[in-house]
Amino acid sequence: MLSMSYFRPAIDAMTGYIPGEQPKPGTKIIKLNTNENPYPPSPKAMEVLRSLDSEWLRRYPDPFAKEFCQAVSDALGVPADWVIVGNGSDEILNVLIRSCAEGSDACGGLRQRKVVYPMPTYVLYRTLAAMQPASVVEVPYGNFQLPIEDLVAANGAITFIASPNSPSGHSVPLDDLRELAQRVSGIVAIDEAYADFAEYTALPLVQEFENVIVLRTMSKGYSLAGLRMGFGIANPKLLAGLFKVKDSYNIDAIAIAVGTAAMRDQAYKNACADKVKISRAKLTVDLKNLGWRVLDSQGNFVLATSPEGNAESLYLALKERGILVRYFKQPGLEDKLRITVGTNEQNQTLIEALVSLMNKNT
Repeated sequence: MLSMSYFRPAIDAMTGYIPGEQPKPGTKIIKLNTNENPYPPSPKAMEVLRSLDSEWLRRYPDPFAKEFCQAVSDALGVPADWVIVGNGSDEILNVLIRSCAEGSDACGGLRQRKVVYPMPTYVLYRTLAAMQPASVVEVPYGNFQLPIEDLVAANGAITFIASPNSPSGHSVPLDDLRELAQRVSGIVAIDEAYADFAEYTALPLVQEFENVIVLRTMSKGYSLAGLRMGFGIANPKLLAGLFKVKDSYNIDAIAIAVGTAAMRDQAYKNACADKVKISRAKLTVDLKNLGWRVLDSQGNFVLATSPEGNAESLYLALKERGILVRYFKQPGLEDKLRITVGTNEQNQTLIEALVSLMNKNT
């Protein structure tokens, strides 16, 4: 009998997203590979979690997470009905692609509903487009200057711009994002997962442009990566189509309650973010003193180029010493490590390990 796949051709052909390594809870390791916040969640959020009422679990949750939307409204100064909540901001990325993008028609021709983004950036954009499947245009991101002309020419149904970008850590100037939004006919999705560590935000653009959505997450600045909660902010005319596609009860009741408490504790979140930014600056200096080239970062991580170009071997050697960092084996990144900013103690342990390893190689 001939073997037949159970899956669509697009699924058979695609490569799945490979997350950063997640060691088992309790493992003694310094984890600087997936950009988690080194500080605990808000005490107010933890108090909500400890006071869990079983009634929250018996009933379905609010399908629109209105309590959380109101907390976002109060914290960020946007109308509550301009907010859509997702199971992590990754779900909203997926909903955007499912709502707007298409691939080849029955005759093999390409419909003009493409997914466009500059590369290198968050590789999940590629994975989600392949799942649809949707036609993709990856525009080279030379020197991490936004290639506006090429992005406009690509004519995407959705153009994803991560700002701050991962893995580079740079933020895109607002004037560049504004020009892009003015010139494209499709949606501009500005992925601000790391906005809590940046000097500015693109949030004002959602008031200026109906085709702009800004995405945020509770995973980074709010130390809630395990909760899986994100949100998007956009004109209700844009959100209307997304609400048709999202799962009916995509956010659980616990996440709504805990996320709302964390969102309302802006003082705690900002204090933790400030500590990360101070540590980021010191880590950058320490790496440069070892001869590494480090891009200025607006995220809770840095992208550093090894002075000897041996990033992969250093990544493996650090792992043997119980220190996880992120290595991307892809063009333009082979000699670089992306290092999450940890506590000062964790960062110092990393630096000492690098000194030891680099001395071995000399």
